[in-house]
Amino acid sequence: MTYVLASKPGDVSNSHAEFVQEKPAPPKPEVDTFSWPMLGYSLDRRRYFPTATVKPPYHVRWKVSGRVLLEFPPSIWRGSLYQLSDSGNLRRIDKETGHVYWKRRLGTLAAATPAVGDGRVYVTLLRRAGSSNGSMVALNATTGKIRWSRALSSRSESSPLLYRGVVYFGDEGGSVYALRAATGRQVWRYSANGAVKGGVALVNGIAYFGDYGGSVHAVRAATGKRVWSSGTSGAAFGFSSGTFYATPAVAFGRVYIGNTDNRMYSFVARTGKLAWARSTGNYVYASPSVADVPGLGPTVYVGSYDGTFNAYNARSGNTRWTYEAGNSISGGSTIIGNIVYFATLQNTATTGLDIRTGKKVYSFFDGKFDPVISDGKRLYLDGYRNLYALDPRGVAPLRRRRAPTTTTKPSGG
Repeated sequence: MTYVLASKPGDVSNSHAEFVQEKPAPPKPEVDTFSWPMLGYSLDRRRYFPTATVKPPYHVRWKVSGRVLLEFPPSIWRGSLYQLSDSGNLRRIDKETGHVYWKRRLGTLAAATPAVGDGRVYVTLLRRAGSSNGSMVALNATTGKIRWSRALSSRSESSPLLYRGVVYFGDEGGSVYALRAATGRQVWRYSANGAVKGGVALVNGIAYFGDYGGSVHAVRAATGKRVWSSGTSGAAFGFSSGTFYATPAVAFGRVYIGNTDNRMYSFVARTGKLAWARSTGNYVYASPSVADVPGLGPTVYVGSYDGTFNAYNARSGNTRWTYEAGNSISGGSTIIGNIVYFATLQNTATTGLDIRTGKKVYSFFDGKFDPVISDGKRLYLDGYRNLYALDPRGVAPLRRRRAPTTTTKPSGG
């Protein structure tokens, strides 16, 4: 025992031994999971996005220029905007910088917002290459590679809706389709009373849409079986039948949709009964936006071709306020926070109104049809030919070289 204690080793310290100081691992980049996946933001197409941070004044963060009309706003998926121009070109754009990752020429004429989700983006075309008829095209959302394409027997400007692996849209031949999102295989096909120009709204397993025969339809999303079909001349109201161009909004147990007979309509979603109709001075091409506004109540917002923008009591149809825009309003409105935005035709401008009072709180020098969406950080605005990212006050300007407008050979707007 004495030997062991005497031989116990002491501490050792060698200050010259090699030692490598390791850098801390860089934090993993945050994955942007925000999605504005279709026209109108949600399946019910209410066109309402609540946010407290996106409000004027704004400054332009970036601009992507084009050469043809941008009739419908882009969709958003995982950090990218997907913009379809009227020339049939689809762009994937970085929403932070405006960098265009790719551009694909899918047809020769288009007027719709893509639907995006599950790694794919879905596009309807008025004219495909080499034909006067349109198609539905599905692409890989990251690479732009075409996954499948389905030729249609007529044109389509119906902004598609993606729900549980099925894509829903209409065409000018009067058909509404449900296709498997992964393959393009037809699930069902419904025959309406006229061209279906607008998109489909979907609530509680029921798909709603209007047609050019003057009817609004409700069909089961799973089977395509009709639940009801109502015209504008029903139930002791005695109105003549116009055409439904707009995409409906479904809220508060009602279907809200404008008509070319100069009226805005509200139908009971469960039965199709006509609840109210209100006259404007001209066509109502525009799709409505709908919100339950604190201090005001459920309200429907819609513009008319006569140049008025109207807020209606969603239950009764009574007018809450009217704003005289002075120029025709053809495109839909969108509510971002407490501001409802719309664009005007003749002066190609965008206007923002307080949703409670109708007072103008914002104007932008560009715009024409369906102007804005948001991701909760900024506003993305469709001009006549240009797409803008607008940062609210307090956000530092983007400091980098001007983003390229395309990464492929230009082939139109």
